This record gives sequence, structure tokens and C-alpha cells, in this order.
Amino acid sequence: MTQNLRVVAYAERLDDGHRTSLLAVLRELGRVVDEAGARTPRFEVLTLELVPSAPTSRIRVALRTWSPTTGAGAAVVPAPVYLPGPKLLILDVDSTLIRQEVIELLAAHAGREAEVAAVTDAAMRGELDFAQSLHQRVLALRGLPVSVIDDVVDRIELSVGAERLVSAYHRAGHPVGVVSGGFSQVLDPLAARLRLTFAVANELEIADGRLTGRVSGAVVDRRTKERVLRESAARAAVPLAATVAVGDGANDLDMLAAAGLGVAFNAKPAVRAAAGAALDLPDLDVVRHLSDV
Repeated sequence: MTQNLRVVAYAERLDDGHRTSLLAVLRELGRVVDEAGARTPRFEVLTLELVPSAPTSRIRVALRTWSPTTGAGAAVVPAPVYLPGPKLLILDVDSTLIRQEVIELLAAHAGREAEVAAVTDAAMRGELDFAQSLHQRVLALRGLPVSVIDDVVDRIELSVGAERLVSAYHRAGHPVGVVSGGFSQVLDPLAARLRLTFAVANELEIADGRLTGRVSGAVVDRRTKERVLRESAARAAVPLAATVAVGDGANDLDMLAAAGLGVAFNAKPAVRAAAGAALDLPDLDVVRHLSDV
């Protein structure tokens, strides 16, 4: 028996025109059997339950055509992600859970922020090998005093909606974790603040109170991110189909593909094209409505 799907539309404001045009698109792809709406101070959501008569891939293509013409986003959500049961949320950190790129904040102390930012952008677009690019960027930090880490921790800003999203998952009893190509020395205080279930990141090497320009151990790359997702889901006894992963860069692609729902958050074009949902509305709390938490 074919499982129902949910189609979730979201924008700062949705009106009857959005609903009418979306229903017209879906009429060719299945039968809408339920409808609900939600409103927050920052955005509105329209949720439609669909008995599909077309493949999910075709529905996604239709929604990607609909979105640019209406200014609203839309996502197809598989049943395991929104039905009752255990779930897991895993997020990238830089430019996803937080607004900044940590390595650029660190590089600013060495006067090399622009140089490092250019390499970061290329890596996130998938133009450079992530591990090699990370080693190149971390080298720019060599000689900085370890005190710069505390300065960066104090400057971290969570993305809009991040705390609401994490809190909602916690209240529902679901684990929430992060896996980052950034650095544990910066991430660990944030993970403690948000009471995250797990946090995985690179570790900056430190000697004599200064950064050496190297990382300790293997780099957290796209393969590591996928592995952490799979292992964390197994450890929490959450079916992989009921996991939600959120990220923005090329090093998130494997994790997004493996999750039950991969969400590209204000992401690079290649990531948007590959993800199950593309969220351009700059509020992570929308993810809560995708997974019905």
C-alpha cells in the first residue's frame, strides 16, 4: 500500500492564492485528504496530506517549479518523518545552526579573514576537497594565542529559530545532535548550552598556549558526517527513514542524502538541487513543521 506524503508550503506570508495554485499543481499528482495551517510571528505554514498517484521525484520537480513563481517554499515530507514515533535531528553548525563560519572568525585575528573566506566558499560549493581546504585554512591560524577561541565563542550567534527547533525536539523526547567541519573547542560550549545529545567536530591542535595551524586526528568530512548520522540513529534506535538532517554546504551532501529528509538551509545551488527540501526562509524553526514535532 502506498504511504501518504505531506506537502508543506512555507513563507513569511501565505494567502489564498498560494493555496489555490498549490492545490492545482497537486491535483495532477495525487489526492489531498487533509489540510492544516500554522502561523508564527515570523512565518506561515500550509500542510497538505497527499495520497500520491505519481512518484515522489515527480512531485518534488513540480514543487520546485511552483516555488519560484509564488515566492513560497515547498517540501515533500515522507511519512516516517512526520508520523508518530522516534525521530532524530542532526544539523551542520557553521552557517546552519549558527550564522557565522567559525574559521573565518578565528582567521580575523590573524588578519586573514578574506583569504580564508574565499577558500571556505569554494569548499562549500564543492569546488575543493574539504579536507585539503580545511588544512589550508587552519594553517592560517598558526601562532594565534589560544585566548582567541574564547573570543570567538563569545561572538557566536545562533541562527534564527535554532533554539526553538532544538527545544521542540527535546520536549518531544527526540535526540538532537550536530556534526561539524568546525572545531570542538568552539562547539562544545554551544552544545552544552543547547543540551545536545552529541556533538562531533574537528579539534584544533594547541601547543604552548598557541594554535599550531594543524588539526588533531582525521578531518570531519562529508563521509564522516554520513557515518555519524547512521551511527547516531542506530544508537538511539531511530529508523534512518525517520531522521532529519540540515546543512548548507557540499560537505553535507552525503548526510542529507542518507537522512529520511535532507534539508538544505540557505544552501549552495548544488546542495539545494540534491536535498529533499530547500529552505530559503531564514528561520530554522520551519524544520519543526516539516517533521511535525
